[in-house]
Amino acid sequence: MITLVRRSTLTALRSGLTQAQAETAAARQEAQQHGAESQRSTDSAIRAESALQELQGALARSREDAARLEGELDALRAQSLLDTEDRQALRTLLRVTRKQQTDRVYVLLHHGQLHSVHASVEAAEAAAEAEGAPRSGWTTLPPGAAHPPASEVSWRVQPLPLGGAR
Repeated sequence: MITLVRRSTLTALRSGLTQAQAETAAARQEAQQHGAESQRSTDSAIRAESALQELQGALARSREDAARLEGELDALRAQSLLDTEDRQALRTLLRVTRKQQTDRVYVLLHHGQLHSVHASVEAAEAAAEAEGAPRSGWTTLPPGAAHPPASEVSWRVQPLPLGGAR
């Protein structure tokens, strides 16, 4: 079967086809642009989420550091108060000792750290024994003998002259 089409109809159909192809190409290009925009938005959202997670982690670490530092500060304040109390106790002991007209005091050291100050060797030894030092084993070094380092001895009683007395 043969179909007859007029030239004007054929021209109209061809121009409609060309226009439809142009619109299709424009729609494809617009779809590609929207796809690229969508990909950029997705990438941006992923980067923002990663940055948010990093910042949340940094915030958590900062809070932990702040809590740790606050604990250290509390400990240092407590130590400072103890140091102040220790100095006051030492001043009191020195006043009492000076009133007794003694020219020396006996310092009790525990692993080289000041533990207490006493008016006599016996009082210092009793204080060490009260803290768990053995009741025996106290030795006296001969005059001129070298003392072992204080940090190597658990408990040591050491005489100290007061003021200008030697």
